[in-house]
Amino acid sequence: MIWVGSFKSLQSMRPDFRFKNAPLEVHTWVRSEIGLISPLVDWLMSLIAGSRCVFGEEEFVELALREALSNAMLHGNRLDARKLVHVRCCCECTKGVFIVVRDQGHGFDPNNVPNPLAVENLNSEHGRGIHLMKLAMDEVSFERAGTEVHMWKDSAISSEHTTPQFASRHGCNKSSMPRNPKTIVRCHLDV
Repeated sequence: MIWVGSFKSLQSMRPDFRFKNAPLEVHTWVRSEIGLISPLVDWLMSLIAGSRCVFGEEEFVELALREALSNAMLHGNRLDARKLVHVRCCCECTKGVFIVVRDQGHGFDPNNVPNPLAVENLNSEHGRGIHLMKLAMDEVSFERAGTEVHMWKDSAISSEHTTPQFASRHGCNKSSMPRNPKTIVRCHLDV
């Protein structure tokens, strides 16, 4: 099932879990307003939980997603409500979840983020979110000069780690959405 549209247009839609074993793909965007993080995370987590792609690991995905959205809005877009945060999520029953969060900021060098666990950085206000994302997810990487975070969480049920095959099979590591209208089960666009 593929969901495409602004979060404003998608949030009123309730998931239909008749297709429980079908892959799920969501591509949405939201204005950079802190008050929109929880509703977006709650909605997306209901889809992820319903798909059973990371059964028993949902709280880790939720933590990482909240941190990624917060970083994108606060640090990337600097709370400029005219700038959007894009979220792409792909998951399949018992095979894990792949999430991309992209902001419209200038980016950053993740190698220059100080270690939040170093004694000299314990009082610092930077770096904890990235650290938490890395603890919660199996893989975290930064692309597009730091404006995009890629996160992968394997399913506890999965017998093998399938990140590259899974992500590429669903086009989640590419910037374009499927163009074939037959692949879109539900689509509601609102800019």
